[in-house]
Amino acid sequence: MKSVNVTFRVDEELKAQADQLFADLGMSLSTAIHIFLRQSVREQQIPFAISRNVPNAVTQAAMEAAENNEDIYGPFDSVSELMEALNA
Repeated sequence: MKSVNVTFRVDEELKAQADQLFADLGMSLSTAIHIFLRQSVREQQIPFAISRNVPNAVTQAAMEAAENNEDIYGPFDSVSELMEALNA
């Protein structure tokens, strides 16, 4: 199948962010667009979301606290101990 060039304009910052995201996912921007187009045609719709597993701010704060041995609860010897800690 013969390839053709497709040109489109995008904000410089958006392109940089997209380049970083797709690099994190192990692909180039060109590969990501190619995947998107093939899947769109196959499913006849916007097909899927590719995303990094980035925790939200609350989860990130909890992870950092755990890494610093702060706000650590447990281990628990019983379900009632766990429930008591959860309800505290």
